[in-house]
Amino acid sequence: MTTFPTRIVCLTEETTETLYLLGEGDRVVGISGYTVRPPEARQKPKVSAYINARFDKIEALKPDLVLAFSDLQADIASELIRRGYPVYTFNQRTVGEILQMIRIVGALVGRAEAGDELACRLEAGLDEIRGRAAALTHRPRVFFEEWDEPLISGICWVDELIEIAGGDPTFPELRSARLGKDRIVDPAEVARRDPEVIVASWCGKAM
Repeated sequence: MTTFPTRIVCLTEETTETLYLLGEGDRVVGISGYTVRPPEARQKPKVSAYINARFDKIEALKPDLVLAFSDLQADIASELIRRGYPVYTFNQRTVGEILQMIRIVGALVGRAEAGDELACRLEAGLDEIRGRAAALTHRPRVFFEEWDEPLISGICWVDELIEIAGGDPTFPELRSARLGKDRIVDPAEVARRDPEVIVASWCGKAM
């Protein structure tokens, strides 16, 4: 008989939110300290920041699955695997990969159909926004500040959302670079490209 994990530790926020959206929040036993949605998830034990984790806390929770993200958590994932825990590490960098992450999370808890339905609903919402944006008479130049020191921009999924919403990313040539170190930009070049809108969101750092 197929069984699915019932004690999941989520080392980043998006998998926690996805599980709750799927109605599977009861499976979550540990979260990232940066978790904000849904509010009730914040009552769960906090076991990680972005690039570090409390292994003692994770072990005390006895997880049967740990969900991690990207090369930034590779060392955490490796250590947990050495300690005998099953780990699934995502590396979503595009809108399409984010939707695929949702589908995979659904499948991991035996809710593949629900995961697909959620991804399809989100995709339909993006299509609606894209359709409305097509009527805009001006596409503003948008600079997204992913990090401040060094200045990083151009992450693919944000560029895609900017375009869907009717804007033009300031550094579209960087979107194929998956690592932040390859998307460092010169502040003088930002000024030269003269963005009309600046959006900043530093992951795990107060602004």
